[in-house]
Amino acid sequence: MSSQAVFVLFNGMAQGMAFFLVAAGLTWVFGILKILNLAHGAFFMLGAYIAYSVGGAWPASIWTFLAVALVAAAAVGVLGYLTDVLVLRRLRNVDYHYALIATFGLMLFCEGVAKAIWGTDYFAVMPPPEVDRAIVVGGSYISVYTLFVIGTGLVLYAALEIVMHRTWAGKIMRAVSNDPWMAGTVGINVPLVLMLSVVASFVLAGFAGGVLVPNQALSPHVGASFVLYAFMAVVIGGLGSIRGTFLACILLGIVESANATFMAQYGGIAIYILLAVALVWKPNGLFPAQGTT
Repeated sequence: MSSQAVFVLFNGMAQGMAFFLVAAGLTWVFGILKILNLAHGAFFMLGAYIAYSVGGAWPASIWTFLAVALVAAAAVGVLGYLTDVLVLRRLRNVDYHYALIATFGLMLFCEGVAKAIWGTDYFAVMPPPEVDRAIVVGGSYISVYTLFVIGTGLVLYAALEIVMHRTWAGKIMRAVSNDPWMAGTVGINVPLVLMLSVVASFVLAGFAGGVLVPNQALSPHVGASFVLYAFMAVVIGGLGSIRGTFLACILLGIVESANATFMAQYGGIAIYILLAVALVWKPNGLFPAQGTT
């Protein structure tokens, strides 16, 4: 394998896992609540800002960096609880258009809050010293932080698969997703499950912000590009399908990396061709789901 192919593969996997870190919470909340949260990218952005405020621009170590990411996840999870109580809970029994309008307004509100607190200047955060270097793989220089992002995405996917398919909590969430009324008749506390699902999706958004903040131009609009690819992955993979979203993220990442390497003059056209082909070939997604799978 040529060094260029190695670079495209690793860079594509890293981009794909970055997309998945953002898309995981998005597909999670849709799979259970059937709500497409347009504000997801804004809460990813808030997680990144919180990580920057807590950990600073120069993380002392990888463990400090991960601890800060968990703090960001917890903080955004609290915001998720407030969002559920004040906004999303009121939209569960109404037409989905209202949820789209409400979450779009919430996105604008979060961006305004970020501008008021942190301003509009760009900030930068360096990777932890343990991963702020490059190694040679197949004749190509690969950033260790790239490998860290790949590993984090794989671990997150494995954790979500285990939770959803190997635990009682996952079975309860899938039952609520498939038939909330029937789940309630067998004693499941449906409102609690829905609330915890919302909080979990926000926790995932905050964690993604904390992990992906290095090497980004941190601004109130930092979540826009990530969430665009996340939406594409959710649509290509299948709304509510964790497995489908994961595979779609890898596909998007590799196609984007190959496009940037071999067809840079055409911009990101390959991604949109892929999206169009996927929608024509599999309009319900590669792995359409009845609930979160």
